[in-house]
Amino acid sequence: MTVRTILRFPDHHLRATAQRVAIFDEDLCSLATDLLDTLRAASAIGITATHIGVLKRLAVIELAAADGVLTYVNPQIVWASADMMRHEEGSVSMPGVTEEIERHARVRMSYQDLSGVEKIEEADGLLSVCLQHEVDQLDGIFWISRLSRLKRDRVVKRFDKAQRTQASGD
Repeated sequence: MTVRTILRFPDHHLRATAQRVAIFDEDLCSLATDLLDTLRAASAIGITATHIGVLKRLAVIELAAADGVLTYVNPQIVWASADMMRHEEGSVSMPGVTEEIERHARVRMSYQDLSGVEKIEEADGLLSVCLQHEVDQLDGIFWISRLSRLKRDRVVKRFDKAQRTQASGD
């Protein structure tokens, strides 16, 4: 439908907590479609409504076209494994920079689909990482908050440099 403008770091809305979705209607479905279009335009694998300035608990993930589109309304992690894993992460709001983050290797999510039906799903590997990353975003925790201060400062400097280079046309 529509590719929306993605908020860029350090926009304060990226640290806002999204509100639970209470109304499951055509507007919610349209928002989910817009998020998918925006995700694809950004060549990303996960996005939340907060990335486009809409403070609703809605996330869309598409790891690969063959896996299909996963849409999560009001997602919440209800269990996480003690086993941890490290994975390279980034954000549509901070394009061009990534860093390794430690996350739970497996999670169980409760969420609703676009019709409001309650669901439970377990995930591991990349999907587990994505779910934790997007739920953090919905909770107002921007991904670089999971880094040490030194790594966070380095990521911000790399992002600032990339933005300056892009603005100068180099």
